Amino acid sequence: MASTLSRLQLGQTRGLRAKLLRRYEHQPLVSCLAGLYGCRWRRYERSCAQPGDCCCNKVSQNPPLDTSGSGSVHLYESCGGVKLIKKSGVCVCVSVRRCLITGAYLAVLFALYLVPLGLYSPCIKEKRTLGPAPALIGHRGAPMLAPENTLMSFEKAVEAGSKGLETDVTISFDGVPFLMHDRTLRRTTNVHEVFPNRTDALAAMFTWAELESLNAGAWFLSHNPFGTTGSLGAEERRQAANQSVCSLQAFLQLAAQTDKLVIFDLYRPPRGHPYRDTWIQRTLEVIQNESSIQSSQVRPATDLRDLVQEIDPELQQTSGSRLPLEELQSNNIVKLNLHYSSMSAELIRSLEYEAVNITTNLYVISQPWLYSLAWCSGVHSVTTNSPQLLSIMSSPMFLMSPDEYNLMWILTDLLSLMLIVIIFVFHRLKKKKNLSSISTLNKVKM
Repeated sequence: MASTLSRLQLGQTRGLRAKLLRRYEHQPLVSCLAGLYGCRWRRYERSCAQPGDCCCNKVSQNPPLDTSGSGSVHLYESCGGVKLIKKSGVCVCVSVRRCLITGAYLAVLFALYLVPLGLYSPCIKEKRTLGPAPALIGHRGAPMLAPENTLMSFEKAVEAGSKGLETDVTISFDGVPFLMHDRTLRRTTNVHEVFPNRTDALAAMFTWAELESLNAGAWFLSHNPFGTTGSLGAEERRQAANQSVCSLQAFLQLAAQTDKLVIFDLYRPPRGHPYRDTWIQRTLEVIQNESSIQSSQVRPATDLRDLVQEIDPELQQTSGSRLPLEELQSNNIVKLNLHYSSMSAELIRSLEYEAVNITTNLYVISQPWLYSLAWCSGVHSVTTNSPQLLSIMSSPMFLMSPDEYNLMWILTDLLSLMLIVIIFVFHRLKKKKNLSSISTLNKVKM
């Protein structure tokens, strides 16, 4: 009676195990991953759920009868030295699936080994061919260290070693050009406190007296846009909290005193604005008559190049798109100001531009690795949020000669191959040991 009960419990246990294994019946990816990462191809082998299914059952010299209640018996035969499983009249080669998975694994592995041969990086070059580091242009100043487009921000950019300063210019309602990137004052000022009913009004519709009454720095400390305010000292925090909207005249005076290049986008005022049609003339008037900066230091970005050229021929024109070389020259464009995604295209055409003294500037590059790629590509300057970080780089990251690059990948591939072989050999020996133990146990039972 006890023996019968024991057999029933054993049958229930095996039946439960068979159900659990059948959960993976339609998940070949599970078996594949188990083999790829552990070389344990037998881990998810299981019996067929239905006649005609592709079976992979564990092979042993003396397979037990199925006591799960299904009434089926698994018979093991040999066909040319290959183990076969027969169930419900269907005979399947156990090693076929393993061979297919192993072949796919080796094919993927071989492809991965060849991938480095197809990779390209501008930093794979001889060190002697590396050009000078791209000049740094502070994007709205140094916005990681001070509120953007404020006088403090541009002073920090100058201290960090920037060769140029970039900003955005808007015209106030009474004709004073000032620095503001956004169309409204909501993000970078306390307009919601001073003029609660005009929070969403366009910045150009405020007079200069109204703009001067706003605080343009407290938001930087409260919002901490780059997570860098913690690095500021007590005096720097006090200074940042008291910044105001910066006029174009004050900005140009700083650039003139420090001999910095100036790049700016000029926004046309909205309809109904008194300077809607004379915004270019008013901005150039400030450059020529209200500041001591040289016209050759200024690079305005606007589509009305003919008008700018007519008013001030010495101004250096900037283009935000890659125009034909002839058009660039005819419009007196001396700098291309492009997004950093244009880096590869600029690398191809850099020699063509350099031949006619047209330089390239990429924006906005603030990470050392991206700056390294621009450096290796031969870009002349970059607009950055972090001049304090990029200015201390003495050489590009990842710079290596083609021979060093090939040696690195060959050694890596060989080490990887050795590790894979060791893992396979280890599991093979472990498998033989397990089969030997099973054979010895069966002999003892007999």
